[in-house]
Amino acid sequence: MQVREPGLLLGMASPARRPRASASAASVAAASLPAAQSPARTSRRPAADAPAAELVPEVPDELVADVFARNCPSRRTMEVVGGKWGVLALVALLDGGYRFNALRRRVEGVSEKMLAQTLHALERDGLVLREVHATIPPRVEYSLTPLGRTVAGKLAELIEILEAAVPEVLQAQERYDAGS
Repeated sequence: MQVREPGLLLGMASPARRPRASASAASVAAASLPAAQSPARTSRRPAADAPAAELVPEVPDELVADVFARNCPSRRTMEVVGGKWGVLALVALLDGGYRFNALRRRVEGVSEKMLAQTLHALERDGLVLREVHATIPPRVEYSLTPLGRTVAGKLAELIEILEAAVPEVLQAQERYDAGS
């Protein structure tokens, strides 16, 4: 039986196993393996004759996330944060806490269902804090966690770059559409 580190099941590896710089190469190599040899598909059940030392895998001191690996939890977080509604909700919450309907008005065009799904996913990932105030009727307010503030700050910088580049983008679109 091969002893594997727990993080490898999630698409992550320890620094001793794979340095961060070679993450994409390792992901490509893992993806090219046949299904039977793929680390993500290897059975976690120990062999009946496996020594006791192999039954308890060593937990690495630090796992390195790799958003390019299919099964890495960071990829799901990236999908939520990088989605249209995730970006807008996070940046809107930089202004401070919002109640649900106030946030929905701030993020024009988002449906109630999509905003609720986005906020739940962001809360699950530790980026948004949902605070229920014990009033009648109950009042729920959403705000950013420290991690959420860090991520939203970077997204706000990206938005500033894109908004400043709108004239250049429109010109590029006109040139492209004229050539089509």
